[in-house]
Amino acid sequence: MSSERGAASGQQPDLRVIPQEALSGLAAELDGAEATGVQLAPFSERFPGMTVGDAYAVQRAWVTRKVQSGRRVLGHKIGLTSRAMQLASQIHEPDYGALLDDMFFEPNGDIPLSRFVAPKVEVELAFVLRADLRGPGVTLFDVLRATEYVTPAAEIIDARIVRVSRETGRPRRVTDTISDNAANAGVILGGRAMRPDDLDLRWAAALCIRNGVIEETGVAAGVLGHPATGIAWLANRLAPHGEGLRAGEVVLAGSFTRPVDIASGDVFTFDYGPLGTFSCRFAGVARGG
Repeated sequence: MSSERGAASGQQPDLRVIPQEALSGLAAELDGAEATGVQLAPFSERFPGMTVGDAYAVQRAWVTRKVQSGRRVLGHKIGLTSRAMQLASQIHEPDYGALLDDMFFEPNGDIPLSRFVAPKVEVELAFVLRADLRGPGVTLFDVLRATEYVTPAAEIIDARIVRVSRETGRPRRVTDTISDNAANAGVILGGRAMRPDDLDLRWAAALCIRNGVIEETGVAAGVLGHPATGIAWLANRLAPHGEGLRAGEVVLAGSFTRPVDIASGDVFTFDYGPLGTFSCRFAGVARGG
């Protein structure tokens, strides 16, 4: 990815250490881990010089593999939008992944844990676009003009690559997370949709309630100061690849709470105050046990 910044090792963003011919094999490994629940060791241990550019190349290969099997890309997710998460991940900008058609779940129903390996959930806002956005030069105001509506959302994140290395005991690197489709696995859209000028989006707030206990609270200003900022960033980051954001796509703007663990039988309620409330129950057992 020519526009991506290298990981904290100081590598140049254009450098690639993973051979092109290895990408399809790594994508197949991710597919296998998702299907079986047997997590992979971090790719960054196999390829010690792995760059952010390598990571997005792996992610693209995995998404391409899924599309070739019949799935459709319906949008994008943006992650690592808080300063604290960027510092923890040793990266200086957000990351992004693809939203595929089978990732969307209806609110207020059961979600099968068997779809996931080691899931957690976060709260955020989703932007649904009515016009294309193509960089460079896309601004926050361009995003607001191009948005049909904004709606509360919950993102289910997962780990096809282990979060902590079994061999070294170290957390996986951001390059592993990016390779793993930026940890995306599921999306729930709920609550009340609104036009982007109906509310100062910075002050949209939410409670994440698990089994009647408030686990997390947050305000959308925690996402880069304004949740539309990350969407402008993504449109500009995709521009060097001749890509952009398309009308009708859903874009998750980034979480403003920490991830909360999910266990069998957990009932979550996501309370966005005036923007509405929705819930879900996680049934069964995750593939990872």
